[in-house]
Amino acid sequence: MARAASAGQMKRVLLKLSGETLSGVDQRGLHHERIDALAGALKEVTELGVELAVVVGGGNIFRGFPASARGLDRETADYMGMLATVINGLALEEALVRAGVGARALSAITVGEFVQTYSPRQARRHLEDGKIVILTGGTGKPFFSTDTAAALRAAELGADALLKATKVDGIYDADPRKHPDAERFPCLSYEEFINRGLRVMDTTSVVLCMENHIPIIVFDMTQQGNLKRVLMGEELGSIVKEVC
Repeated sequence: MARAASAGQMKRVLLKLSGETLSGVDQRGLHHERIDALAGALKEVTELGVELAVVVGGGNIFRGFPASARGLDRETADYMGMLATVINGLALEEALVRAGVGARALSAITVGEFVQTYSPRQARRHLEDGKIVILTGGTGKPFFSTDTAAALRAAELGADALLKATKVDGIYDADPRKHPDAERFPCLSYEEFINRGLRVMDTTSVVLCMENHIPIIVFDMTQQGNLKRVLMGEELGSIVKEVC
């Protein structure tokens, strides 16, 4: 499938959300008003006719890597983190249904009858039927981040772009919250992103996108309407692609 050169050409996208997007100001647990607001923003995407898959993290409930650094077995910690993403996915699915949006949560790990197990074919079918597909359970394997899971699912589903929702308006050469003079990059090639050692996404996820010609758009999701603006072709945030 040919990849879109600009946001305005997108037909199918994958949105990567952190678990903190579903939490309150303390970035822990679930904040139902914020989840409902997020569901409203995602509903606008379906009204544009864009097919949307969402990979959601679980950091608001449990983070595997920090827990392993404190002595918990790494594989066990990662599986606990995957289960946290399932909880978040179910919460988002329920909010979307309340908002009148068709949604289906799928999990890369088998967790029971209440969540279908992920398969690319099934996910594509749900997308073609107009449902928002919420992808949980990471890659289904330990030692991989949810960023890598997002890149993998974007490739499997033939997404035109991977949208990385953050709290800042793009990619900077330093944390702009700590360094007011940090420089924002409107556009970066995959190679430049990797060579600079930027930490917005891990290297594995960027390499996956590079090999599958999937542009990455990093933008500020905290500003109301930004997701819709990106999908309508406005040049928000930063884009990572083959050639700038």
